[in-house]
Amino acid sequence: MIPDPTSDQIPSTNPVGLSPINKRSLQHVRHAHILGVLAAHGSLQATVIASELAVSDMTIRRDLIDLESAGKLMRVHGGALVLEKPKPVDIDRDEPSFASRMQRNRGAKEKIAAAASILATGCRAIALDVGTTTYLTAVHLRDRDHAKIFTNSVRIAAELSTGTAEVYLPGGRIRTDEMSIGGPNAAANFDSLWFDIAFVGVSGITDEGLYDYSFEDADLKRVYLRRSGLRVVLCDASKFQRKSLVQIASLKDFDVLLTDAEPPASIAAALAEFGVQVQIAPDIKSPT
Repeated sequence: MIPDPTSDQIPSTNPVGLSPINKRSLQHVRHAHILGVLAAHGSLQATVIASELAVSDMTIRRDLIDLESAGKLMRVHGGALVLEKPKPVDIDRDEPSFASRMQRNRGAKEKIAAAASILATGCRAIALDVGTTTYLTAVHLRDRDHAKIFTNSVRIAAELSTGTAEVYLPGGRIRTDEMSIGGPNAAANFDSLWFDIAFVGVSGITDEGLYDYSFEDADLKRVYLRRSGLRVVLCDASKFQRKSLVQIASLKDFDVLLTDAEPPASIAAALAEFGVQVQIAPDIKSPT
C-alpha cells in the first residue's frame, strides 16, 4: 500500500513495534521511541531516528543530551548506547608474582603480544616495559634485525639476548621478583632518548586512567609514554575496571589500547573522548 503523501504520518521501520509516529511528535513521544530502540537493539544512530521521526538531526541530538543528563543512555559519536550498569572497580592491594600473572589469561596475552609485534613492524627504536604481556611480545621481537630495543626488564633483556635485535638496559636498582630496573638513574637514562614506539603494560584501567603496582616501575612507564612517537598500552580484558597502588597516567596520555575484547562502555566512551584507538587482537591461527 502506497502511503498518502498528504498524511502527517510517515512509514517507519519502527523496530520496537510502536504506534505510527506523528511528524510533529512531542518530546515525550520521541524520548519513548529512542529508549524503545535502545532497549531492543542496544544502540542507535541519530540520523536514523531523525528520519523515522521526521525531525531534524539537531532535534534528536538535543533529545539524546536530555536523556543522557537524566541517566537514561550514553551518547557516543553519531548516536547513543544503552546505559550499562557499571561494573564496580576492583582494587588490587597486593602484586601477584610474575609466574602467577604469566599463567593468568595466557591465551589473551599471547594474542595481544602477536598483534603488538605487527604494530612494531618497521620501527627501529622500541621501548618495551616490564610485565607478562610485554615479555611475550619480546619473544616476537628478538629476531628483528636492525631494531634497538630498550627495556627496564632484566627478564625481557635475557629473552632478547638470544636473538639478533640490539638490547639496552638502564642502570638502577633491581626489584627481585619482577626483575625490573627502576629508580631515578634508570628514568634519567631513558628520558634522554626518543622511541618510535613504546609498549606499556598495566595492572588495571578505568575511565580515570592507567594503574600499576610499583612506584619504581611507574616512573619508567611514564618515561616511555612521554618519549615515544606511538604509545601502545597492552591490557587484557581482565584488567578492565581494576586499579592498584599507583596511577600511571590518564587516558589522554597514550594512542592505542591493544586488548582482546571491547572495553566496558564507560571506558570506551572515555577513550573515544581522548581519541585513543582501541584495537582488538585477532585470534592466533594454528599452524596447518
